[in-house]
Amino acid sequence: MDMLWQYQFRIILLGDSTVGKSSLLKRFTDGLYSDVADPTVGVDFYARSLEIEPGVKIKLQLWDTAGQERFRSITTSYYRNSVGGLLVFDLTNRKTFDHIRDWHREVVEHVKPHKMVFILIGHKSDLTAERRVFRDEAEKLAATLGVRYVETSAKNNSNVDRAFELLTLDIYELMKCGEIMPRDGWDGVKSGLNAKVLYPSEQEPPESKCHC
Repeated sequence: MDMLWQYQFRIILLGDSTVGKSSLLKRFTDGLYSDVADPTVGVDFYARSLEIEPGVKIKLQLWDTAGQERFRSITTSYYRNSVGGLLVFDLTNRKTFDHIRDWHREVVEHVKPHKMVFILIGHKSDLTAERRVFRDEAEKLAATLGVRYVETSAKNNSNVDRAFELLTLDIYELMKCGEIMPRDGWDGVKSGLNAKVLYPSEQEPPESKCHC
């Protein structure tokens, strides 16, 4: 029996404690939101599938990491086997935004030689009056890091699905370019039994097929 998905992507959520990573994941996977959430201890796991284009379903393995420093040795072990990362900060907490570069730098160092695709998330956009980070400076940081920027609210269910869909689509497009592909010993991307052949052949190098 064929698997119900063509590809599996392993995605990790990164950012300081209390920025709302768990709330984003619960809203995305279960459609639920709670004002009260226990801090993540180590790593929690979620899953959901997306049909990224007609006939192509991608299963997302979603890993919620603890933001506290004392769990860093646990969470860093998950970086290397992830293909996508959501860099999440709290729009009402300036320090969480200032730490994004540190999170990005740390992950990039750990994933080598593999490639990770990022998206920058400004969370809690519903708290307009308490905002401490403005869109223009967040967009500037995203441009510096070479990633997309999306503002989300798990409470209002604003742009939550869109953030995950955009990251998944970016990874999928890089697969079609041949820049990312399943590899033995790496769990970032896995192919299902009914996966399509996406990768450029040796006769057709990636640059001749798309502009990545």
